Amino acid sequence: MDDTAALVSTAPRPTSARPLLGVTVLLVEDSRFASESMRLLCLRSGARLRRADCIAAAHRHLRMYCPTVAIIDLGLPDGAGEDLIAELAAAQPRLPVILGFSGDLSGEPCAIAAGADGFLAKPLTRLAEFQAAVLAHLPPESHPAGPRIVPDTEVSPDLIALQDDFAHVNDLLSDPDDPIQRAYSAQFLHGLAIASQDVPLAEAARSLADRGDRSSLSLVRALLADRLANRVAI
Repeated sequence: MDDTAALVSTAPRPTSARPLLGVTVLLVEDSRFASESMRLLCLRSGARLRRADCIAAAHRHLRMYCPTVAIIDLGLPDGAGEDLIAELAAAQPRLPVILGFSGDLSGEPCAIAAGADGFLAKPLTRLAEFQAAVLAHLPPESHPAGPRIVPDTEVSPDLIALQDDFAHVNDLLSDPDDPIQRAYSAQFLHGLAIASQDVPLAEAARSLADRGDRSSLSLVRALLADRLANRVAI
């Protein structure tokens, strides 16, 4: 029996309604909003979720247990997600499924080149898309038996998590003279804006990433202040 089969043989058997029952997902993601979407997707699929918000935290998780699936954001506060993907892809025993995760579609070839089995694009809210992406890389014996009705449903993450992310990036931008912090904040905010389908904020974050000047920073700070002040929908 190979390592993948050994992992799934002792796990609870998946069902049509919970096709990922017995699967443990390690999500390496710094955004609470994106993590909340993944929590709901896992909950409705039967998977258990553990979250690390950086590469160092992921290493601490991996020293304690071996997940079935690792979903790794490509932009993390302490390094590139591609580096963690490459590390996990080369490890023995290898995790059964490694997926890249980003709101920037240009990151897909980078994730695959690093050794990922597949790629998930943000925003990820459709249950069928998530389940299919994971099941496509699991061995047949870990799939639910018989026909399965594919759910055509979406999850709606809590908007409080989005506000928390806005507040976090606003704090990160409090030092305008730190270019490393500014570059990470622009990348984080762009991904967050894509996930929340906020076009003006996505464009402002991209401008900050490309130009990095005071004018683009001021626009981003103004847009963040507006969104932090607007709590009507929460």
